[in-house]
Amino acid sequence: MSGSGMITLALSKGRIFEETLPLLAAAGIEVTEDPEKTRKLILPTNRPDVRVVLVRATDVPTYVEHGGADIGVAGKDILIEHGGENLYQPLDLNIAKCHMSVAVRADFDYAAAVKQGSRIRVATKYTTIAREHFANKGVHVDLIKLYGSMELAPLTGLADAIVDLVSTGSTLKANHLVEVEQIMQISSRLVVNQAALKLKREPIRAIIDAFERAVGAPK
Repeated sequence: MSGSGMITLALSKGRIFEETLPLLAAAGIEVTEDPEKTRKLILPTNRPDVRVVLVRATDVPTYVEHGGADIGVAGKDILIEHGGENLYQPLDLNIAKCHMSVAVRADFDYAAAVKQGSRIRVATKYTTIAREHFANKGVHVDLIKLYGSMELAPLTGLADAIVDLVSTGSTLKANHLVEVEQIMQISSRLVVNQAALKLKREPIRAIIDAFERAVGAPK
């Protein structure tokens, strides 16, 4: 757990960081440095007892679970893959919204392959979500773990399909891929270290409550 009186918030750069700023403002917290303009990984705020640490999106649950941060913001996709059982997840923040889908090359007949009981090769970063989805459908798959540029896999013959996050769908379209199944809606959640919640209950509860009011407020 981070320093005795200090509240440490783990965020990832980019969309989650940007969309968390208004929620922080609602809690009276302003980050005083722009992560795009500094190489610092620990950013101060206008409150001496609150700091922000910048970590990879996939590492947010790890930092919070093991006490490197007291609270964090992480996508549902990351939490499922990490296994969020040891984290208190009080709030869906309804930010960084997108969905998880199965996509294939436009000329691949996914429905026929599923119907025939073919073994489908699926490339994804999200192996837990993919495994569960296809198991529930009774579809046999070989999962290929990739860390990025998922769209390349069907184009190069590495895989028949991909499971990936889709926001606008423009990347799929640009690479002649089509969505064939939507698996789940994704948004980001507030996660809290269990020990920190006990030891720093009042300041953390105040942040949770402010976030909750801001999320519930009309846009």
